[in-house]
Amino acid sequence: MRTVVPSPFLRFALLVDIALSGAVALLQLIAAEWLAAKLALPRSLLVESGVFMLGYVLLLTVLVRRRQIRSGIVTAVVVGNAVWALLCVALLLSDSVSPSTLGVGFVLVQADAVLVFALLQWRGLTRSTLARVAGTQPLAG
Repeated sequence: MRTVVPSPFLRFALLVDIALSGAVALLQLIAAEWLAAKLALPRSLLVESGVFMLGYVLLLTVLVRRRQIRSGIVTAVVVGNAVWALLCVALLLSDSVSPSTLGVGFVLVQADAVLVFALLQWRGLTRSTLARVAGTQPLAG
């Protein structure tokens, strides 16, 4: 697996994801009851996805603080964001929830946001440079 020195753009993309995902996670956890009523989404869905997002934010925080990152981990984050977006749409298309109009908007905004995060992170990864392995010649990109 290749190791990269994260580009400033990748760090920026990760930081934006941390800030926004963290804010949504906290909102879902702190105001789960209120959101469930307004969005007509199950409280358990909001709490469980909020807890998941906090773990995700922790992972991104560890990544953004590192001088070098395995490119496969960033690729997994990108794919994970794309899958999250697909799952948001699948949730709305399923019969398992009947969200309010505001709830549909809330879920679609999340889907759009994580797709933007995925694109920004992928772009940041492509701008990153391969890390030099100690005792070897520099790697060609």
